[in-house]
Amino acid sequence: MPELGSPAVAAGGGISNQPVFTGLAFDTCTAPALSAMNAWRTASPYGAAAVYIGGRNRGCAQPQLTSSWVASVTASGWRLIPLYVGAQPPCQTGSSPEKLTAGTAVSLGTADGADAATKAGALGMKPGSTLYLDVEAYNAADTACAAAVLAYTQSFDRAVRARGYQPGFYGFAGSSAAGIAKAAAEGAPDLPVALWYAKYDGVEDTTSSFPFAADLFTGHRRGHQYRINQKETYGGVTLTVDRNAWDAPVALVG
Repeated sequence: MPELGSPAVAAGGGISNQPVFTGLAFDTCTAPALSAMNAWRTASPYGAAAVYIGGRNRGCAQPQLTSSWVASVTASGWRLIPLYVGAQPPCQTGSSPEKLTAGTAVSLGTADGADAATKAGALGMKPGSTLYLDVEAYNAADTACAAAVLAYTQSFDRAVRARGYQPGFYGFAGSSAAGIAKAAAEGAPDLPVALWYAKYDGVEDTTSSFPFAADLFTGHRRGHQYRINQKETYGGVTLTVDRNAWDAPVALVG
């Protein structure tokens, strides 16, 4: 089974005293039942699971996701990756309950960062946990849209850090994650400590598949969502999951 790695410090804004997991992780829209998690813990290749802790754009109900569930799955050996579906880009196609604008980016980021920390705390995820902001794909050629997303993310990150948590970021290699990588290369402040990028190439790693400069987000600070919507069965339990290669911080529980 994958193991829990050691905390690491990376040059240029690395992590310190945060739990890090290295191995395979899955994410699925609704947190599975405890019985399913127990079955997968002993039979699956996964050692970590992402859970949607909040955000107005969270797409699925979470009847299982309670502090008791978090404590139980952690005690059984799982590592958890908290994911918060915040305000989405103004140029994003489709409708989202919460969209940011250039004028609301900072205030929404502050409010959502505070809410993410509150939601994590209520689930028993302690300060020191890394909370991943989920920003979906958008038109990367729209520079005003990209600037608004960056301002929102920086505000979210400041609010999370002010409450003792660390910010991470989930996004797409061609747009939202690319915007964060560009900002990091330019030395922008108030950026996430870890980058979880969606790139559906089937490559089960965070190195050869990394689509940005090789010196960015090194030192246990990368996650790679490499395949989605996979129906898998372990221990007699079938779930539809997205697959991730993980080498990054996770939640601090217990």
